[in-house]
Amino acid sequence: MAEHAPGPMAGKTVLVTGGTGGIGRATALGLASLGARVGITGRDAVRTATAAAAIAGEAGNASVDPFPADMSSQAEVRRLATAVLDAYPRLDVLVNNVGGFWATRHATADGLEHTYAVNVLAPFLLTGLLLDRLTASAPARIVTVSSGAQRMGRIDFDDLQGERDYSGQRAYNQSKLADILFTFELARRLRGTGVTANTLHPGLVRTSFAAEDSSAAWKVMIPLLKPFMKSPARGAETSIYLASSPEVEGVSGVYFAGRKPATVNPIANDTSAAARLWKANAALVGATAR
Repeated sequence: MAEHAPGPMAGKTVLVTGGTGGIGRATALGLASLGARVGITGRDAVRTATAAAAIAGEAGNASVDPFPADMSSQAEVRRLATAVLDAYPRLDVLVNNVGGFWATRHATADGLEHTYAVNVLAPFLLTGLLLDRLTASAPARIVTVSSGAQRMGRIDFDDLQGERDYSGQRAYNQSKLADILFTFELARRLRGTGVTANTLHPGLVRTSFAAEDSSAAWKVMIPLLKPFMKSPARGAETSIYLASSPEVEGVSGVYFAGRKPATVNPIANDTSAAARLWKANAALVGATAR
């Protein structure tokens, strides 16, 4: 197996969070098959290393690297960023793929609500820590996986952590809308840098979604919906497209579904809400808002 497989992404370096299974693994496989050097993150070191080796074998590309990290922990995200910066002199694409659904409220090691910590703060913090490397590697791309659930979301600035009133579905909807607000604000802040930021809905995909802590509704719905769900490979198509296609070179601040621009929740276009959320997130990760 060649150290660097030939392909349109040869010479490019990509990091995919949550790359050990589901859409993330399929995204990593697709980009490695195009010739990119790909790093994947996963919570368990052994599983992450095993997945990286399997992806390398399937893609015919030895340049697939494991970066174990629990994305719910800000210390782990910071350690991950340091490891990536040490390993990769350049970073052409960051795919913020990791995310999930939890029906009941869990607190992270940082004392934060788990859904918000993983789905919103992890990509916010990781992107900020890697941003200088991405900018130095420009043209570069940041791709963040959202969900069609964003249409039902609202941002509760008075209770972002669901401390007073928690609903797993409401927290998930809010987090996926927050990812779009983050992406749109990031795109505005990155104008003129050569770094683009886009977000997407992968569709309804057969993954382990909600498996750790499922709601009664999801336990009923998922078996009924499975025949209509996409495979992870199909679910990854838009992520791969945004990470690699020359068709979207220079395109930034857009929400995609099925590789095409799609309609967003009207709240996503509220620039004052986006700026307010950015400041709130920066405070929660102890960062200075740029």
